[in-house]
Amino acid sequence: MGAFLLIPIPEYLMRRHRFGRLAAGFAALYLAAVIVLAVVGLVTGDLVPLWRVVADPDGYTADEIGAWPWLPALLVPIAAVQAWAYREVLRGRLRGEPARHGREARLLRVALYAMVVYVLTWQLPIPYLWWTSLVADVIELAVIWLFFRVLRETSRRWTRVLILVTGTLSVVHNVVTTIAYQTGNFRFAGQNWTWALDALWSVWLVSLLVAQTRDPRWSGATVRAGVIAVLFSFLSSGSVSIVTFGSADAVSWKLLMPSLLGAVSVFSLVWWARSAHDLGTLQPPAPVWARARGWPLPAAVAIVLPLLPAAVNLAQGVPFWLGPKNVLGDVVREYTGSEATAYWFALDLLVGVGAPAVLILLAVRRRTRTLLRATTLSLFLLGGAGAVSAFTSEHSTFFGELWLYPESLYVERGATVPYEGAQLLSPGISPLWYALALTASGLVLLLLYAAPPAHRVRHHVFLAALASAVALCLLPAADMARGPVTDCDMPEPWQIDTGEAEPRALTAAQKFVCSLRSEYGAQGLHVFPGTTPDQVVLAYGRRLCGVHTRNDPRELARLEIERASLTYPLAEICPSATTIVQAAKAKQDQEIAAMQAGSQALCDATPRHRPRIKPVRAIRMKEPQWTDYGVLQTYEGEGAEETEPDRDPGNGLVSSARGILAVMTHPDFDLCVTLETYTRRPPVETKGWDKVVEVGYDSPGGEIVLYDSLSGTELPNLALNGRKGHYRIRVHYAWFPWKGEAQSGQRLLIMAYPSKGDKEIVHRNRR
Repeated sequence: MGAFLLIPIPEYLMRRHRFGRLAAGFAALYLAAVIVLAVVGLVTGDLVPLWRVVADPDGYTADEIGAWPWLPALLVPIAAVQAWAYREVLRGRLRGEPARHGREARLLRVALYAMVVYVLTWQLPIPYLWWTSLVADVIELAVIWLFFRVLRETSRRWTRVLILVTGTLSVVHNVVTTIAYQTGNFRFAGQNWTWALDALWSVWLVSLLVAQTRDPRWSGATVRAGVIAVLFSFLSSGSVSIVTFGSADAVSWKLLMPSLLGAVSVFSLVWWARSAHDLGTLQPPAPVWARARGWPLPAAVAIVLPLLPAAVNLAQGVPFWLGPKNVLGDVVREYTGSEATAYWFALDLLVGVGAPAVLILLAVRRRTRTLLRATTLSLFLLGGAGAVSAFTSEHSTFFGELWLYPESLYVERGATVPYEGAQLLSPGISPLWYALALTASGLVLLLLYAAPPAHRVRHHVFLAALASAVALCLLPAADMARGPVTDCDMPEPWQIDTGEAEPRALTAAQKFVCSLRSEYGAQGLHVFPGTTPDQVVLAYGRRLCGVHTRNDPRELARLEIERASLTYPLAEICPSATTIVQAAKAKQDQEIAAMQAGSQALCDATPRHRPRIKPVRAIRMKEPQWTDYGVLQTYEGEGAEETEPDRDPGNGLVSSARGILAVMTHPDFDLCVTLETYTRRPPVETKGWDKVVEVGYDSPGGEIVLYDSLSGTELPNLALNGRKGHYRIRVHYAWFPWKGEAQSGQRLLIMAYPSKGDKEIVHRNRR
C-alpha cells in the first residue's frame, strides 16, 4: 500500500472526495516524515523517534531496541498502511449531492465520526485518562442502537437483534472491565472465561458486516475493511505464550510483535470512517450481473473433492486438517488470545471433517455473487494455508500441550503425564492433499460462475491464472504423503529387564533412516528432521546409492562428494556399499583373530606357577585379560563405590582400604593372570618376578572380585569360601618376553589368605 501512496494520483480522482487533496497531502507528508526518521535512525543508530511515531509513543528506549537495525524495514511499510488509513479517514464523502437517508442515519454518521475522533486521539501525545474509555463506550452504545434502527428496512429482524444484543453485551463488558481494573478489583476482569465476552465484539461486527452487505448504502470496500478489522481483532497482545530469553539490554523481537501488530491494526478505524462516509454519499447503482447458470456435474465434483482427503483422515482416526504441529498454529497460539486459538481449533476440525463441502453446496444452491466470491476466496486461502503448513511443519515449535486437541493424538514416551515428551501419534495424510482438493474446488467454482465477459476485470484473470499455477505446483508435491515415521528411540536394556519396554529390532532400512535422523547424522549426508517420513529418507538414500554404484568421477565431482564418504552410511541399503563394508569387516576380523591367537599363544607360553604349599583353589585364566585404564579393582560394602582407590601407590602395584582393593597394570599389553587362595600364609616367592607386594585387606562381604567395568574383564572371587574379614593379598607382577621383545606381555599372580594386619610389605620392587 505504501507503493500506492507514492504513485501520482490523477486529477479526477482527487476531486471525487470533498477533502481528497487535503487527505492525500497529509498522508504523503506523514509517510515522508517516517522515511526521513528511518534514514536518520539508520545513520545515527537511534531508532526511538521512528518507533514512537509509528508503533508506540511510550515505547522502548534506544538500548532496548538498538539490537534490531532491521526495524525500519518493518516500520516504513506499516507507516504506509497508516498513511493509507489517514487518507481514507480524512477524505470525507464523495462530492456531489449528499444522501438523504433520514434523521437516524444522520445521527449514526455523527456517532461514527465521534468514534473516529476518539480512536485518533490514541495517537496524540496526551496522558491516559481512564474515564475517556467510558465516554467511548457511551458513543459505541449509541452507534449500536442507531445501526439497529437504520437497518430495519434492509435486514431481517433476527440479524438486527443479534447486532443489538452482542454489541450491548460487548460494551457492558468493556465498562465492567475498565471499572474493575481502575478500582483494583480483578475478580471479574481476570477470569479465564472472559475471553468469550471479548469475542462478542467480533460477533457483533461480523453480524453487522452481513447486514451492510445486504444494504446498498454501504460499498463493498467498506465491508472488506470491516472483514480485515475482524481478522486483526484476533491478533491480541494478551497471549501468555510470548516467553523469550535473551540479554538484559536488548528486547526480544517477540516482545516487539504486539506493538507492531497494534500499529498495523488500522482497519477498524477505516471501517468506522468509511461507514460514515458512505451514509453521506449517494451510492451508484449496483452493476447488473448475468444470472449464474447451474452445471450439476462439475458442481458435484467441487463438492466431493474436499470430502476425499477428509474421508482418508477420518479412516485413520484423525479428524483434523493440519493438527497442532504446524507453523500457522504456532503463530495463532503465540500471538493471539484464547478466543482466536479456539477459533483456529474449530477451523482445523471443520476443514478436517470436510465442512468446506457444505459451504460449496450452499454457494451452488444460492448462487449469489457475494456468496460465490466469498466461497471461492475461502477455498483458495485454505489451500494456501495447507501448502504453507505442509512445507514448514519441521519448523513448528509445538511441544505437545493438551489444551484443545484430544489426548488420543499423542503418545507418551517415558512420561508420567501425557504432555511430557509427547508427539503426534497419527499425523494423517499430508495437508497438501487438502490444499489440492480445496484449490481445485475453488477453480471449478471460478470457472462455472465467473462474471460475464462485459464485467470481467483484470484481477479476475490474474486470480484464475494464479490459482491454476498453485494447483499445478501442489499436484506433484501432494503425492509426498506423510507415511509411517519410524520411532528411533530404542529402549534401554534396563527398561527391557524391568518390563517397562518391549525389545525392538530395526530393519536395515529403518537403521539407515534413524542414522540420518540422529543429532549428528551420517557424515556427508543430509540430516532429516524426526518428523520426515521414512519413504522420503529412503528415496534420498536410494538416489545416493545409484551415485555410489555408478562411481562416475564426473557425477561425484558435480555433487561435490567423495564415494568413500558414502560407503558406510549407505551400507544398510546399498549393495555396492554393503560389499565394500563386508570385505573391510572380514579383513578386520582376520586381523583381530590373528591378534587374539598371538595373545593366546603368549599366555600359553608363560611358565605355570608351582605352589610351595597346596592352595585351596588355584585358577589359571585360559584367555588373556586386559584393562582399559590399567586398573583392576574391587568394591565391597556400603559406600565403598563412593571412594576412589589410590591409583598411584608408593609400591607402584597395589593399594587397599576397607572394601577397596586396586591392582595396577599396563593398559596397552595383554595380561596373563593366575589366582590362588590359601588357608594359611604361603612361602614368599620372588624369583622370576619384577614386583612382589603384600597388603592387608578387610573384606566386608566375602566377595574379593577384581574387575574392570570398561573392558569387561572380571576375575574369579579370591575370598576363601565367601569368608568375610581380614585377608593378606600378595601380588606378583612381571613382564614376559615374547618373540624377541622384552615387554610383550604381563604376568600377574595374586595370592590371598586369611590373616590379620594391614602392614604393607614390599618383598621385591625391581623398576
